[in-house]
Amino acid sequence: MSVAGLRKAAHETVAGLPREFWWLWTSTLVNRLGAFVATFMALYLTMDRGYSASYAGLVAALHGLGGVVSSLGAGVMTDRLGRRPTMLIAQLSTAVSVAVLGFMVHPVAIAGVAFVVGMASNASRPAVQAMMADIVRPEDRVRAFSLNYWAINLGFAVSSAGAGFIAEYSYRAGFLGEAAMTLGCAVLVFLKVPESRPDTVRAPAGTRTPDDVRLSTVLRDGRFMGVVGLSFLVALIFQQGYVGLPVAMGADGLSSSDFGTAIAVNGVLIVVLQIPVTRFIQHRDPRRLLIISSVLAGYGFGLTAFAGSVGVYALTVCVWTLAEIVNAPTQTGIVVQLSPAHGRGRYQGMYTMSWSAAALVAPLMSGVVIDRYGADWLWGTCAVIGTVAALGYWLLMRKLPEPERSQAQAPAVPATPAVAEPAA
Repeated sequence: MSVAGLRKAAHETVAGLPREFWWLWTSTLVNRLGAFVATFMALYLTMDRGYSASYAGLVAALHGLGGVVSSLGAGVMTDRLGRRPTMLIAQLSTAVSVAVLGFMVHPVAIAGVAFVVGMASNASRPAVQAMMADIVRPEDRVRAFSLNYWAINLGFAVSSAGAGFIAEYSYRAGFLGEAAMTLGCAVLVFLKVPESRPDTVRAPAGTRTPDDVRLSTVLRDGRFMGVVGLSFLVALIFQQGYVGLPVAMGADGLSSSDFGTAIAVNGVLIVVLQIPVTRFIQHRDPRRLLIISSVLAGYGFGLTAFAGSVGVYALTVCVWTLAEIVNAPTQTGIVVQLSPAHGRGRYQGMYTMSWSAAALVAPLMSGVVIDRYGADWLWGTCAVIGTVAALGYWLLMRKLPEPERSQAQAPAVPATPAVAEPAA
């Protein structure tokens, strides 16, 4: 493609999205640029503090459990307090708890604060996703979610590279650095990101208000809970890239640097391909995309059973990374489509919980299957789960209503912090 063609493609990718979205996008990027602790936590506990690998795994599990617990609570806060206050509370809590974690020395204290960090760091996700749904036109949401996912991975790629250098100097500097970046993210949200929660006073008669949409309402929404369940299955597959894959590569005699090389392909491909792939999929049938991405994810990991070298492992990573690029924005868009405007926080919280729960279950799943039956059975299980998820999406989405479209005369974004009813 020519330079002019690339420039046109880039313009079409970012054109038409409101200014508020770009401030929110920037806050996401800043937040992920400072995500040092998740990268070196295991090394910090085992090499710097001298704790066992089992203890490091326990701390990681408690961190994940914190995310599961906070997902639903943050969803309720998003609907009741608003998107902006929830993000500010979550980001300020994360900054404080991460800084405190860097000074903890007793194993019980480290585990307890890690749980709090997991709660705080995951609490902003329902609010961010609900706000994006509020301020972006329905036809632009897949593109917006994709750009946000791109920012997450770009920030994580940079922070992962920086974490190694910071850890050589001082692990505590990494904790304080993440706290500072998270605090900067909160300041950015406070100064530049207005509230976007729909105006409940002017809600049309007969429609749900935040008080009408409770967690029990979400749980009774059969189609949506089906999507949550399928999301859990897909997330369970993707998590194996970080829990099952390094174990399998180690069993094949490959080193940790070999795993780093293979998994780096995931981040590089997302940064390079997320935007062009989004341009290709944004106006295509989300039902078909979810089915295809589920199959690609399952069989991408299934192919790992035939890998024995770094190159072949990297090729399998390419397959399931393509599935991740397609699945992430598409699935988030489906969640918004199935969520009432005044209950987006609770719906997004339930969806976020499916990924947090998968992060808890995946290590247990990989450990049991590999120890009892071998890694090949784990990859075969992933293929089966991908097939089940694809079948589930096909059954669940057969009567999915057409995506909503914003009216030509409707404003794309709220004009003032006292937000009017969004187009969604």
